[in-house]
Amino acid sequence: MPTPERTTLPEIVAAGRALLESGGLGRITMQAVAERVGVRAPSLYKRVRDRDALVLLVAEATADDLAGRLAASDRSLASLARAYRAFAHEFPEGFRLLFAVDGAADAMGRAAAPVLEAARTLVGEERALDAARLVTAWATGFLNMELAGAFRLGGDVDEAFEYGLERLEAGLRG
Repeated sequence: MPTPERTTLPEIVAAGRALLESGGLGRITMQAVAERVGVRAPSLYKRVRDRDALVLLVAEATADDLAGRLAASDRSLASLARAYRAFAHEFPEGFRLLFAVDGAADAMGRAAAPVLEAARTLVGEERALDAARLVTAWATGFLNMELAGAFRLGGDVDEAFEYGLERLEAGLRG
């Protein structure tokens, strides 16, 4: 009689995401994930090849989560940027992981699709990709600085984000 399934791949990935947020990428180990889902580490290898594969699965799930949140917005550029920022604040380590792991291109493409569509609406097909890259680069840079506590000159960071977003939209509208 085969042994009963004691954990599922979604449970393993959720455990990896929780460990990531609680202490960064170094916290994701096969042993830590196994403990979190209540199995012995060798049991994980039935579902996940190795730690690198686990990290990739965590990155893909994180990107899919982001894609869902962006798709649930009203899909305006401002709404997308605010959803992106909210996601980065809720999952700062996952946000950082999205830009540190190769291989999650399909999931990242799903996350990028609403931004590309919003850019297309603002600037047209010919420059949509350029505009989407501009907005994404600005927002990602802003969020990385914000999460690192790098805005040290005072002022209201929320207002600065809204100002930057407003200026970007105005510039793209031309």
